[in-house]
Amino acid sequence: MSATLTRPVVQHTIAGVPRGHRLFACVLVSAVALRVLVMLGYDTAQLYWYDSFTYLDTALHMRPQGAFHPAGYSWFLWALSPFRSVELVAGVQHAMGLGVGIMIYALLRRKCLPGWGATLATVPVLFDPAFLRLEHAVLSDLQVIFLVTAALLVLMWRPGLVSLRAAAAAGLLLALAGLTRTAAVPLLALAVLHLLLRRTPWRRVAALVLAGALPLLAYAGWYAQHHGRFALSGSDGVALWARTMTFADCSVIQPPPELAALCPNGTVLDAASEYVWAPGASLNRLPGDRFSHNDLARSFAIAAIAAQPLDYLREVARDTALAFTWEPVAHPRRVSVASTFPHGSWPLPEEHALIGKVRAEYDPSIRGMSSVEPYGSILAAYPYPWALHGPLLGVLLLAGGLGAARRRTAALLPWSFAMFLLVGPVAALDFDHRYVLPALPAACIAAALAVRRRSVLAVRRRSVLGDRRRSVLAVRRRSVLAVRRRSVVHGDIPVTREAGLSADPLADDRECRFDDGGRGGGDVHLGAALVRGEVFERREL
Repeated sequence: MSATLTRPVVQHTIAGVPRGHRLFACVLVSAVALRVLVMLGYDTAQLYWYDSFTYLDTALHMRPQGAFHPAGYSWFLWALSPFRSVELVAGVQHAMGLGVGIMIYALLRRKCLPGWGATLATVPVLFDPAFLRLEHAVLSDLQVIFLVTAALLVLMWRPGLVSLRAAAAAGLLLALAGLTRTAAVPLLALAVLHLLLRRTPWRRVAALVLAGALPLLAYAGWYAQHHGRFALSGSDGVALWARTMTFADCSVIQPPPELAALCPNGTVLDAASEYVWAPGASLNRLPGDRFSHNDLARSFAIAAIAAQPLDYLREVARDTALAFTWEPVAHPRRVSVASTFPHGSWPLPEEHALIGKVRAEYDPSIRGMSSVEPYGSILAAYPYPWALHGPLLGVLLLAGGLGAARRRTAALLPWSFAMFLLVGPVAALDFDHRYVLPALPAACIAAALAVRRRSVLAVRRRSVLGDRRRSVLAVRRRSVLAVRRRSVVHGDIPVTREAGLSADPLADDRECRFDDGGRGGGDVHLGAALVRGEVFERREL
């Protein structure tokens, strides 16, 4: 006689949605409806001069842009170019925004957060108007967010050490993110450091390094063919020079004669990024194009930072703090910051020849965006307080940082990603409210994982010390003691699942052992199963 343990499925479904995911399904449907309303509320996608048109122009001619933008986002636009529609680009990006929310939810459920907790972590991504405006614009930021979130999902999905394939996939995703925006390139180094801290076998670390480095090196070679220098872009030096213009003092720096022409010349602007374009700035008074002096600007910036490191850190900290204000702060002052959906019309600067060229070659219907009634007024009335944008980010980073400070917690990787995505652009150029958004999904993941540890330990104390005493004793009386004993041979008492249970890929048994480090894992897991309402049955064969 042998006994077979079965664990029947207890999750009921409504309209095909498992009970445990019902709340997220409702939230996701609401997020879809909001994006449909955005598509109806504006007559076209939002295009910005000059960024959107340089992306589209690069997509048409497949030549790396010599200044700020690498070609990663332009490849995406090229893939959609046969449809000749920027509205389709916006629609696909709205779907990608939903995908970011789904990835966050799937990862957190995999890490055993309850459905309401994982759903709550997706709310800023799914409902923040700033995110939806980004999805509706022809800009590269949404693609960076999608790729970085996918890389986190791949790196953290498997319990224990990451697999060889997952490491390679994560490296490729991070490389693509870096080729979309160069600010994401250092994330590859953070991922490698994460694997090393987890004592991952060297072959898997090497897979991540190779999968990440090879695309970057290939792109740098392609860039060199067109622009004569092995790099990802031609603006890093100009950007860092502009960063130093808010504090540089050449009496302290004492630059050599060839760099002295880049010293501040009395032009005072309210934001570091303004110095890139200001005609009166010292760089723009040099002969030739500003980006032709990129190497010279980089040398000056390094010298300024080395001579005035505290001033540099002060400026970076001051500008980064703008992300956490209670009220939106315009930076620079010429821009307008909105916490909701804008309403009105935004014509294009038609005096630029590039706009007409892109209109003729990519989409003949390219025009300035306007609100469409009555949907535009509904969007304008959409309530989303700024406190859920700026201050909330501070709370998320604080919670994630406290969780990451604990040894070997899962919050460390997403928290480090979020911090770098927030501070990196400020340190390299300037603060922009748009640049804050890529940090938010990783911050949500980190904060949720940090809170998970406390909530799981609380559940463990209540359920394992209380319900387990009663339930496990009852199970023992029905001869299920073999589930807990490590000495039982599975061939004598096979443990099986019904096919329906494995249909939910978000619940992983090994991840749901309350992080007990293997001490009493069988007991804890059994207690958790009983708390979830699962009933083990003993069947005599």
